[in-house]
Amino acid sequence: MINQIEIPESFPGPGAVSGKRVVITGASRGLGTLLVHAFSQAGAAVALVARTERDLKAVTETLPGPSLIFSGDVTDEDFNEAVADELVAEWGGVDTWICNAGISPIVASPLKTNASVWRQVLEVNLTGAFLGARAASRVMGKGGRLIFTGSVLGERPRKGLTAYSASKAGLVGMAKGLALDLAPAGITVNVVAPGWFDSPMAEGWKNNPDLSAAIIDHTAQRRWGAPSDLAGAYLFLASDASAFVTGTVFTVDGGYLLL
Repeated sequence: MINQIEIPESFPGPGAVSGKRVVITGASRGLGTLLVHAFSQAGAAVALVARTERDLKAVTETLPGPSLIFSGDVTDEDFNEAVADELVAEWGGVDTWICNAGISPIVASPLKTNASVWRQVLEVNLTGAFLGARAASRVMGKGGRLIFTGSVLGERPRKGLTAYSASKAGLVGMAKGLALDLAPAGITVNVVAPGWFDSPMAEGWKNNPDLSAAIIDHTAQRRWGAPSDLAGAYLFLASDASAFVTGTVFTVDGGYLLL
């Protein structure tokens, strides 16, 4: 009966991340920078990870809350472990680690995709995410959150993006496996899969009238996503309100996969 169902007064609000310690990779541009600002404005302490220290410093100058920066390569095992150890030393641990760093090469057919390009895409998008997740899980306690940035292209590939699509499809399988492995430790693992957003990575598509029109025609809401449309998904998955959500793909695509 409904009168037997009680919501505790302390029920966490979706997106409530005040006081949480959050790592965001790929933090110096695009979606990464958006997430840094969203989490900082929501009261989280944010650790920014990217290759270039100068760019990271520029982002932190406008943040309202505490932050740390780490410049290095997410595909470097020792770098990921060092970030985790430093956060334990500085902040006592990590609550959320967002593996957001990723690359996409120029569009090319399989015959024109150099093997080195293939390896680089999988190394950054998949191996880099695994190394970050492994380092994070070592220092996280119960209630830890691992969040991967996936893509609708992991489910519905497009011509010329085989390497990118493969890396994002692999990310889903990896996240589901990690969700099983880490559930006993109280750590959740999820993927946010964006659709087509107005972002630096998608500029070549958005600025091409034919390609842009094709994407809009396959998006139920008939528009490109705004970067701010994405932040809420990450905030929810990082909050206590998502405690029973793990091993899932949270698609934010305006209905792209429906058409």
